[in-house]
Amino acid sequence: MAWLYLAGAIVFEVGGTLSLRMVATGRKAWLTGVLVGYLVAFWMLALALAEGMGIGVAYGVWAASGVALTAVLSRLLFSEPLTWVMGLGIVLIAGGVLLIEAGAAH
Repeated sequence: MAWLYLAGAIVFEVGGTLSLRMVATGRKAWLTGVLVGYLVAFWMLALALAEGMGIGVAYGVWAASGVALTAVLSRLLFSEPLTWVMGLGIVLIAGGVLLIEAGAAH
């Protein structure tokens, strides 16, 4: 169940961040999406921790997934750049998260 909570935290954090982009472009009504997104994200992260997931793993996966998904979705939704260097960064982030998860298993 912890992984399900963590997945929800990631989805809501990315939604909050994308909503923040909308607020920054003058669409103030999206502020509700920012607030709800971040509040629910932190609540779900806390639930994942309460289920016994280690904070190093949870926060690492949450932060890395959020960065990667936000970069890709920003490209699709807002036509922001996504260069090969950024793509390499996403791959390195994913590798780092895998190493953290592998290290926590021992």
